Amino acid sequence: MAHLTTYDTLLAFSLAAGLLTITPGLDTALVLRTAAVEGPRRAILAAAGISFGLLTWGLAASVGLAALLAASQVAYRALRLVGAGYLIFLGVKMLLRRRLPASALNDPASPPVPPNQVNASAPRWFFRGLLTNLLNPKVGVFYVTFLPQFIPAGFSVIRFSMLLAAIHATEGILWFTLLTLATRPLSHWLRRPRVTRTLDQAAGTVLVGFGLALVLDDRR
Repeated sequence: MAHLTTYDTLLAFSLAAGLLTITPGLDTALVLRTAAVEGPRRAILAAAGISFGLLTWGLAASVGLAALLAASQVAYRALRLVGAGYLIFLGVKMLLRRRLPASALNDPASPPVPPNQVNASAPRWFFRGLLTNLLNPKVGVFYVTFLPQFIPAGFSVIRFSMLLAAIHATEGILWFTLLTLATRPLSHWLRRPRVTRTLDQAAGTVLVGFGLALVLDDRR
């Protein structure tokens, strides 16, 4: 991309990263479920953890750690299995979350589940978002192959990589904030026991599905 100006390079990366950000996936499922069931504060904390994970991967890619991960089959598989185990653990935990009485699930007039009855403390959601991102080796491999395409000749690899990662992380925060705000008008309905249970089942299934995909997918 040496033929492009720095502005053009940043713009091209911002557009590409923006498209990746809004593509539905694991991060979107985690934040949406958190916003609907746990409340907006914890959803933003989870989003912040995911975005901090992107910054960490950007630094790792710039100093070569992600390149080592991409080159080492053993390291990649180890991180992949750890990440898969963590996702499956979170998913199963949501699927097995304490059930409400059947009468509450079946009664559309039952009161919403208050935010203070959720299982996880608020700071824990930051680390859940962070670990969900860091324990996905595909993110590291993606960064080590994607970021170098947007680093102009003559620039510091570490500094420019961190700039690109910061752009990606900022776009992620903005997108997840928008998703969280979109759930606010429906917050009372989303916290109905039946709806909450359905959201837990959907999000738990997505997490387990991603975890199993990591276990079964040997492709790099």
